[in-house]
Amino acid sequence: MSTFFDLPRPRVLAHRGLAIEAPENTLLAFEKAADVGAAYVETDVHVSADGVAVVAHDPTLHRVAGRDVDVSRLTMAELRRVDLGHGQGFASLEEALDAFPGLRFNIDVKVEGAVEPAVAALERTRAASRVLLTSFSDRRRRRLGALVPDAVTSAGRAGVITTRIASSIRTDAALARARRGAAALQVPERVGSLRLVTSRFVDALHRVGVEVHVWTVNDPADMTRLLDLGVDGLVTDRADLAVPLVAARS
Repeated sequence: MSTFFDLPRPRVLAHRGLAIEAPENTLLAFEKAADVGAAYVETDVHVSADGVAVVAHDPTLHRVAGRDVDVSRLTMAELRRVDLGHGQGFASLEEALDAFPGLRFNIDVKVEGAVEPAVAALERTRAASRVLLTSFSDRRRRRLGALVPDAVTSAGRAGVITTRIASSIRTDAALARARRGAAALQVPERVGSLRLVTSRFVDALHRVGVEVHVWTVNDPADMTRLLDLGVDGLVTDRADLAVPLVAARS
């Protein structure tokens, strides 16, 4: 049974950890997030050449390490030796879950090949109850939900679009169908000129028992405005600012 939502709302989800004085998506970034009081970290998973779920947002090393090579072309041992700065290399999902048993993990599974390695990592660490699984692909998200029934999921792109449409016609039955088992919607406040997150949208999702988490919110004024709308979570690069802001409101 999932314990992901057992903590009080609103939730601060540290986006790729706290990467102010640490490289993103590393054990150090997760440690920094925990140190400022974040109970949730948002992270991403690809797969290594030897079939290990590896914590990484991008498919290549270009942005984070200046190397034009795909994550999937290197073994986990090779990825650990990549210099990401501050003495950090890539970590496996299993290592991250083991290192921080008190944190809840919001895991975006980036590619189909990472599904089974991620599931295996969750099984070995017995961490399924404290994770939320998501993916850009709703098909992949539903597959993850079926393979890890103790975890909760958030909707992918198709689920977000259909839920947004359903919220505008104000029918709870349509909303329930649109979310297709997702316990949360994690969305930007806007997509182009379209504002996704409105009080009507948040209220509609709450009526059918779905949380609304907004990404990526780094300005305290924006955090306050969104919390005033009733959102349940802030996905943020600045957990150091969001945690005390939420605590003060509580």
